[in-house]
Amino acid sequence: MDITLQQLVFYVVAILMSVFSVMTVTSGSILRSATYLLFVLFGTAAIYFILGYTFLGAVQLMVYAGGIVVLYVFSILLTNSDKSINQKICKSKLFAVLATVLIGAALVLFLIWTNGFALNAIPECSEIGLKEIGRDLIGMDKYQYVLPFEIVSVLLLACMIGGLLIARKR
Repeated sequence: MDITLQQLVFYVVAILMSVFSVMTVTSGSILRSATYLLFVLFGTAAIYFILGYTFLGAVQLMVYAGGIVVLYVFSILLTNSDKSINQKICKSKLFAVLATVLIGAALVLFLIWTNGFALNAIPECSEIGLKEIGRDLIGMDKYQYVLPFEIVSVLLLACMIGGLLIARKR
């Protein structure tokens, strides 16, 4: 079985994303969790670039890794809420978490084995012109993307308002 460089990079990025995802939810420091989340979002952008979706990878870097995480970090720093979280987890909750993880992993493995995903079905990279991208983003015809564009704008506005509300002194 020959592994190409592209597959090797994909596996490395996938492993790093998995590790940083676990570190995001298990870290005791909120600021460290936000930093680990930033690495997960960088990994998602790397996956998009590996698949040849350069525009989607750039949007991932600018909107999520750039904008959302900066808002989270500023809201954390402005509220001084970077205190370590040390809570005891009871055994019943730990059992429920482990059971959920095992069931989820079994479901994912079942779906992978039964659907026969093609490992080498990576599309050829072809660049699209900026005029076509602009027409597709702003157009109002069928299969054009005004609504997702507006939803992302509303999401960023909601994050900014949330950051201001969190930072506001009581």
